[in-house]
Amino acid sequence: MFYRFAFLALLSSTALMGTAHAEVSGFDISHYQPNVDFKGAYSSGARFVIIKATEGTGYIDPKFSEHYTGATNAGLIRGGYHFARPSSGSGAAQATYFLAHGGGWSADGKTLPGMLDLESGSSQCYGLSASAMVSWIRDFSNTYRDKTGRYPMLYTNPSWWMACTGNSNAFVSTNPLVLARYADSPGTIPGGWPYQTIWQYADKYAYGGDGDKFNGNEAGLEKLASG
Repeated sequence: MFYRFAFLALLSSTALMGTAHAEVSGFDISHYQPNVDFKGAYSSGARFVIIKATEGTGYIDPKFSEHYTGATNAGLIRGGYHFARPSSGSGAAQATYFLAHGGGWSADGKTLPGMLDLESGSSQCYGLSASAMVSWIRDFSNTYRDKTGRYPMLYTNPSWWMACTGNSNAFVSTNPLVLARYADSPGTIPGGWPYQTIWQYADKYAYGGDGDKFNGNEAGLEKLASG
């Protein structure tokens, strides 16, 4: 219950900052970006990066460790993400795999809670019904929270969330939303979230990866990292 109220407090503070149109630049990357200019990104104003760590229960991103070290050395707040494969293992098994290979969280003020990447893979919804998908996500989320004390961020786009979860609002009070929408504004927010915590606004970023914006100021970003 404490974590629910703590997250709601973070939502409230971020919402106020969002009203003032505060934002912090960041980006996300994987092995598809073998050469990332972390120091250049920091100098340009970026303050965070989300780095692919794992996928399913058998894949570790080969650039994760190098990327994580580069981000740390540049002074960026950083964290890992897991690409969900709901058809190839339970939510709990994939959360455990993610945690064992770079997806953990620590209260050091510079580590973001892990992010669960929810989008189309080999099939739109991996053969799961909306209720089964919500249960899978909850299984991942609760396992991550039980082991770290933090709920993971959930990355998705409106069409996937609508099709695969029935636009579920089950995670509004627990999991920060990372919204993927390549446009001039975030647009309609899915799933009952009042707003996004992070907005992936472009599939290209000058220093590598995709462009992201945190919905708040640097103090809010540091709060998200510190718990």
